[in-house]
Amino acid sequence: MKKWLQRLIVIFVAFITFGIISPNHEIWEHLDYDQSENSKSNLPDSAVVERSIADQRDNHSDSSNESYIDTIIDDAKEQSFIKFGTRIAPVIGDEFEYSIFPKMEEIIGIELAKLDSNSLKYIKITEQPSGNYSEKIFNLIDVATGKDLIRFHVRTEKRPLEGYYYNFHYHTYEDRFVTHHNVGDIYYSKNTPPKWLS
Repeated sequence: MKKWLQRLIVIFVAFITFGIISPNHEIWEHLDYDQSENSKSNLPDSAVVERSIADQRDNHSDSSNESYIDTIIDDAKEQSFIKFGTRIAPVIGDEFEYSIFPKMEEIIGIELAKLDSNSLKYIKITEQPSGNYSEKIFNLIDVATGKDLIRFHVRTEKRPLEGYYYNFHYHTYEDRFVTHHNVGDIYYSKNTPPKWLS
């Protein structure tokens, strides 16, 4: 391929991809093949470049989606510990982190995987867990529509002869938040637990 044509393609691709694909990117190796190597491939140079550009965009989109999902999961954990407050967190924090939160993280990941990149950017975690003895930890909400996708709750249960347990569960929009989906239980103690956020 003529050098001037190759340089023109490099400039064009760098401009179209906003600099994501630089002149020393691996796709340019395909342009350096001689005619004999090029004949081994069924794809012409332009198809190789277009496929590589599409792969690069998909990878960039996937990584930004993963990054955004990680941010949502971090916010979910933060809101959970805010809900526990300074009196409950020391008692159940470790068990929550190792046995309950990984399940919550998986549930959030499954729900967010159903969304496309455009819809995903409108998903947020509510920032005010409820206090007293109310159940709400946080909701996963679509701010574009104002509707909840998932509601994560924790209920205080007194079991005869055993004491108090925290039951972690969630509700989804798919059944209009009717079904109680269990995540797990954590034992607190035989003593009455303090109010949330305390």
